[in-house]
Amino acid sequence: MANPWAGEVALSLDGRRHVLRLTLGALAELEAELGAGTLIELVERFEGRRFSSRDVLALIVAGLRGGGWPGTAADLMTVEIGGGPVEAARVAAELLARAFTLPGQA
Repeated sequence: MANPWAGEVALSLDGRRHVLRLTLGALAELEAELGAGTLIELVERFEGRRFSSRDVLALIVAGLRGGGWPGTAADLMTVEIGGGPVEAARVAAELLARAFTLPGQA
């Protein structure tokens, strides 16, 4: 089960449940991948619903890697995401929110 107090979110890939978490290392990897000036810019894109599929994919990969998954973005190109792109976007937004807030504050 995903632990919201640890900033965790769950996502199903090819029918297998994975726990995602944005560790400090995963956040650094995310910044490098997106080339964003700051993570605040990324948060603002999600809050304003101006995020791209690239943003969603980068967040999912960073979260999976923070949860111990050894894969890459290329590995996600052929998997079935439970709930499809809408669920991936929801998980990405929740993952980002949990990285910077305590449960019950969002």
